Amino acid sequence: MTPTPLTLQPRPAAGRPIASPSVDLEIQAIVSGVATGATCNTDLAAGPWEFDTRPGYGPGASMGDVIPTGAPRQGELPAEYRDATDEQLDLRIRAAKLALGERVVVLGHFYQRDEVVRHADYVGDSFQLAGAAKAHPEAEAIVFCGVHFMAETADLLSQPDQAVILPNLAAGCSMADMADIDQVEECWEQLEDVFGDMTAPDADRRVPVIPVTYMNSSAAIKGFVGRHGGIVCTSSNARTVLEWAFERGRRVLFFPDQHLGRNTAKAMGVPLERMPMWNPTKPWGGTDAATLQDSRVILWHGFCSVHRRFTVEQIDKARAEHPGVRVIVHPECPMPVVDAADESGSTDYIRKAIQAASGPTTFAIGTEINLVRRLAAEHPQHEIFCLDPVVCPCSTMYRIHPGYLAWVLESLVAGTVVNRIAVPQDVADPARVALERMLAAKPPAAAQARP
Repeated sequence: MTPTPLTLQPRPAAGRPIASPSVDLEIQAIVSGVATGATCNTDLAAGPWEFDTRPGYGPGASMGDVIPTGAPRQGELPAEYRDATDEQLDLRIRAAKLALGERVVVLGHFYQRDEVVRHADYVGDSFQLAGAAKAHPEAEAIVFCGVHFMAETADLLSQPDQAVILPNLAAGCSMADMADIDQVEECWEQLEDVFGDMTAPDADRRVPVIPVTYMNSSAAIKGFVGRHGGIVCTSSNARTVLEWAFERGRRVLFFPDQHLGRNTAKAMGVPLERMPMWNPTKPWGGTDAATLQDSRVILWHGFCSVHRRFTVEQIDKARAEHPGVRVIVHPECPMPVVDAADESGSTDYIRKAIQAASGPTTFAIGTEINLVRRLAAEHPQHEIFCLDPVVCPCSTMYRIHPGYLAWVLESLVAGTVVNRIAVPQDVADPARVALERMLAAKPPAAAQARP
């Protein structure tokens, strides 16, 4: 297996301290008083195993979100991994990967801490990493350093005999959890009361509603979409997917992220008044039949707690302190933030925009802090900083720690598979249908080539 080139600082030699950029080390320094700055929760300085037995998503951006009853919990991590130093874990992970060779592929999401990403064979967003999983049928195990829905997607696209492993089962996603299958099924039933037969096309051969789910959703939700003629989207191809859906339906039910849906549809010319919100905690979603009849996009009441932290005031401050700053934010940010920025785009768009900058540039970035710090280290010719001055990583991405990675890899060396993620067949089959529709809905060549 030949790894993809990683855009990271060179790995340190064995036994040397772990190199920067490290949000983890920065948080440790802030909490201990060695460095100035602020973090949203001093508990971030503790090992994530301290929170494995507690309900909730853990400290970080999602700590205020309500976690569903029955959300996956992680069992106790053996003491030898909890007590090991960073350097010891680094050496153990390298030794286990060397022993496993091509039997394992390690995937690392852009938002993972640097101490984990440095061990990844592939680094990317959820869609890119799902593709990397699919591209390696020879690997016996795929260790996905990300969150639960990403590991599920990798299981959907990998071979049946491959084991997909999530190092910490508590690494969920609060946004994905905001649209559970029971709520979505209930919403669909109520929409049927308004629109009648959801499979009956009109004179223009369009059905009443096409469901569209963001990649950041559970396999059960992807399966629902596949069963009802819908499709999956990513932040990179959301516009193309909405165009696909509008060709087939009068309106779209978009979940779970309201902001990606609103920002994308607004850019396509859909008026805000034709994008009602469906709040699953309210009768009829908090709307009414007349509003639904006039709608073009029905937005689910979900959001990313990382990207909801960014504000227009932060952008104004960046412009005041850095004249000529180029502000780029993720489309999961609220609409006023996207409107105030110079550009918005996926994590891959942000990376490519920085790579393409011809001269030294000041960038203010609105996305997860681990990626921003890594981009700043990779491009020292630019000044790159996070719009949010408070260090507040994704709560659930931060649940993956080198201790868990060492544990799952050494378990594989010993012949034991732990923390396997497997999607039931009755969910997997329709979910793959929705994913295949997404893969077939290619953006125009010009859009794909955009930096």
